[in-house]
Parts: sequence; structure tokens; C-alpha cells
Amino acid sequence: MSDLTPTRSVVLELKDERRAMHEGYVFLDEKCLLLAGEMLRELERYSALQRSFLKTWETSIAALQAAVARNGLEGLQVYPPTDLSGASVRRVQRSLMGVALQEAELLSVPVPSPGGIAHSPEAEACRRAFRQLLAQAAPLAAVAGNLERLQQEYRRAVRRARALQDVLLPELDRTVYDIETRLEELEQEDAVWMRRAL
Repeated sequence: MSDLTPTRSVVLELKDERRAMHEGYVFLDEKCLLLAGEMLRELERYSALQRSFLKTWETSIAALQAAVARNGLEGLQVYPPTDLSGASVRRVQRSLMGVALQEAELLSVPVPSPGGIAHSPEAEACRRAFRQLLAQAAPLAAVAGNLERLQQEYRRAVRRARALQDVLLPELDRTVYDIETRLEELEQEDAVWMRRAL
């Protein structure tokens, strides 16, 4: 920017540009605050969902151990699995400052599962426990994705805000100062020439 012709109009244009950059910096700073607030809310949801998921995981593992103890590993392997052909994931999307956020829920159409040759209450309890675990995994995965997208956007906004604050705005300030200093020198030279001419 040092090759600019020092005129008052250039100074005014640069000051307008600085004002716009400062407004951009303020916007990015507010965006960072909004994203950080949303990350905290999503992190709280994630913690609650994870606690519930881990509790269900422990229940599922206990049910699996009981089913293996009753039916043996081979007997449990041939036990018919839950029919998930009618299951789907319902997603509700929203946006925060351009970041796509979503909520997810597993919608499972109850399809009667065929029993094994020998009906086993332990195997049925294992099936129910893992079905519940799967249902809890969908919202947990959605929140984990939200956190990842929010973190990426937050980092991007912070980098841009820092670039404006630490590089572009100071550079523009120096350019304005240099041009104003040069203008003052030119005005002083003009005043000296005018005095000599008289």
C-alpha cells in the first residue's frame, strides 16, 4: 500500500476500509462468542447422552454375558437378530451462523423378531438391550457431529478475527499514518514555496 498516491481522498477511502474491517472483526468476535456458547450447550448434551449410553452399554454387556452363559457362544450366534429393515434415522436440521447442526433419532418400526429354536429369555433381554443401545447411539452421534462442526467453524472464525486484529488492521493503520505524514510534508513544502514566491 506504500505505492499509493498521497491524497486526502485516498486517506478517506482507507479510513472507510478500516471501519469496514473493524466491523468485520467485531462481527467475527461476536460469532466466536455465539459458537462458544453453543459448543458449551452441545457439550452438556453430549455428556448427558454419553452417561446414559455408557449405562446402557454396561447393561447390554451384562445381558450379553448372561445370554452367552445360558446359550453358549454358538447358540447365541445362530439366534435370530433383530429385524431393522423398517428402521430409519429421523434428522432435524438447524443452522447457527452458517453451521449446520442436527438432532437425530432412530425410528424403529416394531417388527416381531423370530425366536430361536429354543426360546431364551436371556437372549431376548440381550436383543432388547442392544436395540436400546442402538437407539441411544443416534442422538449421541448427531451431537458429536455438531461439536466437530462447531469446533471447525470456531477455529476458522478465530483465525480470521486474529488476522484482522493482528495483521490487516495494524497494516492499514500504518498505511494511513504514512500517507497522512506524507501529506503533511507536502503541505509544508507547499507553504515554503508559497512564502518564497511572495
